[in-house]
Amino acid sequence: MEYAQGGTLFDYLQSRNGCLLEEEDILRFLAQMLLSLQHVHSKQILHRDLKTQNILLDKKKEIVKIGDFGISKVLSSKSKAYTVVGTPCYISPELCEGKPYNQKSDIWALGCVLYELASLKRAFEAANLPALILKIMRGTFSPISSHYSPQLRGLILSMLHLDPAKRPTINQIMAQPIIINTIMNLHTDTGKVPCVRINRPLSSIQGTGRGRQTSRGNVTSRDGTRPQPLSCVYCWGGGINLPIKLPLPNTETQVEQVSTGRTQRAALTKNGRLFVWEPQAVGTDTLLPGSTDSPSFVPRFLEGQTAVTIQQVACGDLFTACLTDRGILMTFGSGANGCLGHGNCNDVTQAKIVESLLGYEVIQVSCGASHVLAVTNEHEVFAWGRGDNGRLGLGNYECTMSPQLVSVPSQSHPCSVHCGMDCSVILTLENSLLSTGSNRYNKLALDRISLDGAVENLVEETTSFTPVSSAPITNLPIKLVALGTSHSAVVTADGDCYTFGSNQFGQLGVETEPAHRRPQLVASLPHKAIMIACGDIFTVAVADDHQVYTWGKCSRGRLGRMDEESHLPKPVLFPQDEDPFVVVSVSSSHGGTVIATKPKQRSSSPV
Repeated sequence: MEYAQGGTLFDYLQSRNGCLLEEEDILRFLAQMLLSLQHVHSKQILHRDLKTQNILLDKKKEIVKIGDFGISKVLSSKSKAYTVVGTPCYISPELCEGKPYNQKSDIWALGCVLYELASLKRAFEAANLPALILKIMRGTFSPISSHYSPQLRGLILSMLHLDPAKRPTINQIMAQPIIINTIMNLHTDTGKVPCVRINRPLSSIQGTGRGRQTSRGNVTSRDGTRPQPLSCVYCWGGGINLPIKLPLPNTETQVEQVSTGRTQRAALTKNGRLFVWEPQAVGTDTLLPGSTDSPSFVPRFLEGQTAVTIQQVACGDLFTACLTDRGILMTFGSGANGCLGHGNCNDVTQAKIVESLLGYEVIQVSCGASHVLAVTNEHEVFAWGRGDNGRLGLGNYECTMSPQLVSVPSQSHPCSVHCGMDCSVILTLENSLLSTGSNRYNKLALDRISLDGAVENLVEETTSFTPVSSAPITNLPIKLVALGTSHSAVVTADGDCYTFGSNQFGQLGVETEPAHRRPQLVASLPHKAIMIACGDIFTVAVADDHQVYTWGKCSRGRLGRMDEESHLPKPVLFPQDEDPFVVVSVSSSHGGTVIATKPKQRSSSPV
């Protein structure tokens, strides 16, 4: 019952007097109509009379609302309707033939509206009804102006396809690269208050004393002679024996998170941009045995990120998942095993939305070697990809190419997910663990073991998420989880680090070889742990003093330090000329590690 001061879209287009709209304005109208129709269709409701006369505008002609639901119909489950209703110029071919119809008829009508936005005339017009029906049945209409992009023309053609089965769904349209940025911008741009940035004098933002801010936000170094970068990223492993600094796109890049997979290294900036490091020459991603040269890596921003804010990135083997601040999940890379979640095994070079999760707000994602888990704000967990060993937790060993809802115990509230090589772990709000997949060496702590080491039950693998059963972590509040190839590590709320699984290469970090498969406290870690990561046969921990410790197999530079007592936690030595730093993110995978740091804040001298 709101008053639409801007009139109808029909009135607005008539007032244009033949002056075409900009594509940006068309997409802004379309995005709002799509969101409206998505809500209606999710309730199994057909509008059945979509047309420009039923689309209402606010006074500024920025807000779009769909009205006139007088002849809309509620479908029971996914049935089809038969009654012929609607304005003749917008009815679909299946309606003309008297065939049953569903939501795809609304898609046709919306395609007619979109065509009208782009051409200021109707797609199908005729002097009488029989001639109009004939035109609709043929599906022929004049092309829109070449002023518009091929993507917009292609979208109109797909929505006006004669075969309803070949018309895209609402979710598929919203996932189109041409429209997704506009949809994301609606939440921040609609109704915003225009503002003008006030340029403050440089002198007013420069502090005094050591560690002051420069004009571009950088922190000066200890000697005050050079600007200190806002972030540094180091890597080692894969033949790199000691930490090397990776180049950043510029000195103002502030890295918030890093992730590494078998071949890729990715980073996320504070302003939500994603970039990856690529080897300078093909085939130089890792060093050959005996090589003395350091590899060269070149940072490259991910394409197609305009107006998209990424808040998390996760790397698997040859593929990457990234999560936007709107809870929309996108994936790209190799589609083997259906890891991208697009319903097929096709490779994707640019980030593409996982359409099956568009109705959910994803808050965190994790990638294994060949499977993915995602958790929503409603504590729902979805899994897809390779399914052998029961790693998906779906109760079977089947692979799936699109997200499937995972069953978890009713009293559990998942808040984060973690993928290993052939297993998965859920961390709950109750600070407990649920595990599924291969439990070899008891790396998932599924064996029922008491505090005195007595084994009551051994579990080789499970196909559904099961609470851990190995003391003492059954009764400890778990805060962090990391999964390696044959071992795992957790950090408790008190900062204690426990490891379990295989200790063949010293990856558990214990003084003596354990006589049982019970989780072990890493007692030789000199400080409380605040971050943890596991590679194939090594472990990395960041202590509360931001010292980085590693232990396990030292070959190929896995530990980033010399191999003295490699089975015990020892600090990684970074270049001596570096200023003190704080670790903000760490990631290990296979034989390599990447960490991101920022300068340690130093208190200014009193004035």
